[in-house]
Amino acid sequence: MTPAANAEDNGLASKPPMGWSSWSFIRKAPTAAKIEAQADAIKSSGLAQHGFEYVNLDDFWMKCDGSGPLVDGNGRWVPDTSKFPGGMKAVADHVHGDGLKFGLYVTPGIPENAVKANSPIAGTSFHAKDIAVTTTQEKNYNCKHMYGIDYTKPGAQEYIDSWAKQFADWGVDYLKIDGVGSPDIPDVKAWSQALRNSGRPIHYELSNNLAIADAKTWRQYANGWRTQGDVECYCGTNGASFPLTDWKHVSSRFDSASSWQQYAGPGGWNDLDSLEIGNGDNTGLTSDQRRSHLTLWAMAAAPLLLGTDLTHLDATDKAMLTNDSVLGVDQDAIAAKRIIKSGNNQVWAKKEPSGAYVVALFNTATSGSATITVNWSQVGITTGAAAVTDLWAQKAKGTIKGSYSATLRPGETRLIRAVPATS
Repeated sequence: MTPAANAEDNGLASKPPMGWSSWSFIRKAPTAAKIEAQADAIKSSGLAQHGFEYVNLDDFWMKCDGSGPLVDGNGRWVPDTSKFPGGMKAVADHVHGDGLKFGLYVTPGIPENAVKANSPIAGTSFHAKDIAVTTTQEKNYNCKHMYGIDYTKPGAQEYIDSWAKQFADWGVDYLKIDGVGSPDIPDVKAWSQALRNSGRPIHYELSNNLAIADAKTWRQYANGWRTQGDVECYCGTNGASFPLTDWKHVSSRFDSASSWQQYAGPGGWNDLDSLEIGNGDNTGLTSDQRRSHLTLWAMAAAPLLLGTDLTHLDATDKAMLTNDSVLGVDQDAIAAKRIIKSGNNQVWAKKEPSGAYVVALFNTATSGSATITVNWSQVGITTGAAAVTDLWAQKAKGTIKGSYSATLRPGETRLIRAVPATS
């Protein structure tokens, strides 16, 4: 596949990242202890041995007052020490001690509190008021009160550089910048440059619901970009995290994964949001739907960032998350194309460097079984026959001629590797 534009060339994300993110079930109440417990669980469960390596702290790590995020002497957010008494570096050190990588979260702009204090910009003679655009409110879902930045002003890039350098000093390996839209392209570029200048390799992810019209720009400056809004359903009672999602929120990703397919490739990936597998049916999906969830993400070569509580890992789900044949479909770093969409029946396919094809058949309906058939010629197999392996069952199915069929329960998938027969 030829990417539509050069990917962010920071040497990272040659394959889609794998790991865990705090938002789905910890939401607004992260603490050092909770994040460290998840890191420990990735290690102790064996998930780390299957490629899950990032432990990403999302929103609500920063301290706020009525004017937004509190700031340090150089106008940057400060951690909420009631949640993170040792600061961010201590959490990063714990994660690194587990042999894993640490991710953190930020939003565009400069805090109102930095402008009020006219904070000096580290390493320069400039101050917050020199670069702030106080008529522009940037998105911040927690504290609000983030102003825009005029990147034509001296000191603007240096301000972002100083923030990125602080993240690097803390030991950050992955940065998600949230609340990004097309008007924030200057911020996206500035953070891309700042992370390069930081002296540390930091994976750079954009969120959320980014415009496909600017896909080439996202690919040029970032390692990943959220193609839709949140996968979470926010349908728990009394503010409970569970259920984390529902089939509607997962199945809506099929169309976007198809639309964005051409923009995925080494260096930059279409981010379909968190993978809600790990806590069994509590996540809001049946076991069939969870397998389909992972199968779509893998076929799309999307980041595999778990949103579940890994300290209570369900046995059925652990088997899914440690199936290296399925994970390998994601990690082959090729985004599949949708070749059939007929009502609730879909077929996706991709060709791997070995010459084998990976094919996924889906029944996306919520009721009623369906028999789905795909001709080998539709997949790209011209020999008329192929040796088939069922990747979920990890069973060889022999050589099958002409076409492949599967009868699938509602929400079920069949994932196969097909090696064209030689005459």
